[in-house]
Amino acid sequence: MIIQAMDTSTTSIAGITALKNLGVIRAEGEDAIKFLQGQLTQDVALMGLNEAHLAAFCNNKGRMQASFVVFKRSEHEILLVCSTDILQQTIKRLSMFVLRAKVKLLDASADFSLFGLVGSAIDAIESIAENDRTHWSKHDFQGQSLVFLYSGAGFERALWCAPAATPPPGGTTLAPGIWEWLEVQSGIAMITQPIFEAFVPQMLNYESVGGVNFKKGCYPGQEIVARSQFRGTLKRRAYLVHGDAAMTIGQEVFHLLDSEQPCGMVAACAAHPEGGFDAIVSMQTAAALDADNGRLTLASAGGAALTLLALPYPLLENV
Repeated sequence: MIIQAMDTSTTSIAGITALKNLGVIRAEGEDAIKFLQGQLTQDVALMGLNEAHLAAFCNNKGRMQASFVVFKRSEHEILLVCSTDILQQTIKRLSMFVLRAKVKLLDASADFSLFGLVGSAIDAIESIAENDRTHWSKHDFQGQSLVFLYSGAGFERALWCAPAATPPPGGTTLAPGIWEWLEVQSGIAMITQPIFEAFVPQMLNYESVGGVNFKKGCYPGQEIVARSQFRGTLKRRAYLVHGDAAMTIGQEVFHLLDSEQPCGMVAACAAHPEGGFDAIVSMQTAAALDADNGRLTLASAGGAALTLLALPYPLLENV
């Protein structure tokens, strides 16, 4: 298997961009933590006020219906940042489990502003320089929250969340397409409508980037997620690829040796600033191991060739 290192020669990416593709679900009430503890792949109960985490909401078969960046504003208020195209249906599905729990689930997207910050735009925020800047650390100041994300193409990234009336952070405006590309380069795909219920968490490497806690209690699909990890039944993982042709989320990927059945699916994609397109593809591990010499193609066995790239993080084999 030949894995190429992508030339990311855009050496000075920095700035801020409004994240209009993301919205906010607010869970509030004295049972908010207990309720989410029983629904998400993440241990919300043990999450501190100075951290955030990736989390998924699965159906009973372990397939992801939503994914979030989750963090607490207080012990009775938790925010779940997710894709706007699944937000309303996610609230509806989560609400089915509320029953007598003292928790309210609300679309709070209009109450908060979300911005993505890259590089020197993060340094421009007062009091951040000396703080912990590892991924999933969170810093609160004057009602604002800054969550450090996984880097993309080597560039430091953070999610800024603040009440809607708060002036946005300063910095050069970053084109949304650049942020989307950095998201892909981070190797973490969030659930959107085209891939609703398409994957168990490990098929997008969530266990390797802190999105699954295997020591917490039950949640929908927990048995299947755990079985996939501990019994070695998982045969798909997420990989980075590059190609010359434009890609779309949900598009199938094929391997040269099987022209009839797809070996993978595009979970996230974006144009590369230097040309071509990058994507996160969830595919059969056997196909990834035999990806040399243009064997991976987009949309059909005769489609545009794809090149496998190196992931920016190691895959977790044991938990």
